[in-house]
Amino acid sequence: MTLEQQIQEDIKAAMKSHDAVATAATRAIKGEILLFKTAEGGSKELTDGDVLKMIQKLVKQRKEAAEQFVAAGRQELADNEMAEAAVMEKYLPKQLSEAEVEEKVKAIIAEVGASSIKDMGKVMGAANKALAGLSDGRTISTIVKKLLTA
Repeated sequence: MTLEQQIQEDIKAAMKSHDAVATAATRAIKGEILLFKTAEGGSKELTDGDVLKMIQKLVKQRKEAAEQFVAAGRQELADNEMAEAAVMEKYLPKQLSEAEVEEKVKAIIAEVGASSIKDMGKVMGAANKALAGLSDGRTISTIVKKLLTA
């Protein structure tokens, strides 16, 4: 079963159990998938990797919105955003710790043969491919920068 099919099944289950948060979160993922499929120039075929990227983007949006709601004093809205993010995160693979990311980035730097900050583009390209779904881009970028400047 593909991730897309799993999400469709989870929408049905959430609706049957009258779980409003899970229904909203899974429908948001499904909506993003449909937008991707119907976008002009977009491919109609969707891999699990594409779906994972979409879910990561949606989780990031929910967390940023929650931060803004907290800053505006709207805790109930922030709680709702964080609850949806938690439902979405169950589809993502376990995130690597910073130490684990650093180990993998060190291996990538050695593999690519990077020696200075000028090689950051090459390292980031390989790191983003290797760590797709396992860590966010900001963490990867920070670690790459730290290792190449050291």
